Amino acid sequence: MPDGFASREERAAFIAGLPKAELHLHIEGSLEPELMFELAQRNQVAIPFASVEDVRAAYAFSNLQDFLDIYYQGMGVLQTEQDFYDLTAAYCARANADNVRHIEIFFDPQGHTARGVAFETVITGITRALDDAEARYAMTSKLILCFLRHLSEAEAEATLDEALPFLGRIAGVGLDSSELGHPPAKFERVFARAHALGLKLVAHAGEEGPPEYVREALDLLKVDRIDHGNRSLEDPALVARLATSGMTLTVCPLSNLKLCVIDDVAAHPLKTMLDAGLRATVNSDDPSYFGGYVNANYQAVADALDLSRDDLVTLARNSFTGSFLSDAEKAHHLAAIDAYA
Repeated sequence: MPDGFASREERAAFIAGLPKAELHLHIEGSLEPELMFELAQRNQVAIPFASVEDVRAAYAFSNLQDFLDIYYQGMGVLQTEQDFYDLTAAYCARANADNVRHIEIFFDPQGHTARGVAFETVITGITRALDDAEARYAMTSKLILCFLRHLSEAEAEATLDEALPFLGRIAGVGLDSSELGHPPAKFERVFARAHALGLKLVAHAGEEGPPEYVREALDLLKVDRIDHGNRSLEDPALVARLATSGMTLTVCPLSNLKLCVIDDVAAHPLKTMLDAGLRATVNSDDPSYFGGYVNANYQAVADALDLSRDDLVTLARNSFTGSFLSDAEKAHHLAAIDAYA
């Protein structure tokens, strides 16, 4: 075992108690099969699965697009404000059990408005659950609206228009869905507009897309944070730039495994990122589909990469340092980590 731990069990206990933030979580991707069935019955929505076991069996993906096909299919059971509340409340309870103290979660309004579900229905259900989680668990949160990159920039602009009455509850915008063939440059104008509105900016880049997509996210979208960023390691100059600038990467180990970005967690680049001075964080992405929430992701990389106590503390600190909390709020959480460690 690495320094500070007598056994795997001792390291697992340390991970369980470590205060942490989650910065890369798609709320629709936390839809567990049991809730999918419950909502399908509640809303009389037909789904092509006979049982929870059938759903889990379908969660075998060879790439990002295979996953997205079933992801959008499952999303169809979300119809009412209460559905979005129940979805978000269930995630918050699981995050709290993992000692996650702050969350910055994505939602995909275009995946709902295209089905006739009002933007207001979606955001009201989600934010009501976030408010309840803060009251119940003292868990703070920020909400990030993601544009679906396989759709047009004009459609993203229309979604931003719909969001205008709710900007008091939206901290930033992001870019997700199919990466290949949809470079960040495609959304340069809508990101500039979001920035002018005072919103933070993030984008998925370098998961399946090349390092050039990471450069575009930095130079054209002018993002505050890179989601994934794994393939940045193919470009030494880009790695040096990310390290020097202190750019946060929201890394998702079990997602990378499930989507065949890596063949084995032992081959995950997280330790390489840390050794290169990159501000990497650990997150669960779409946990119901990828097999684990935050602590499961920490545990997987800790075991496979033999992470030390210092590595784990660094990852937790990075999660708060890379958040969109105020400096005072960050300092509070960092002090809690130091006290714990």
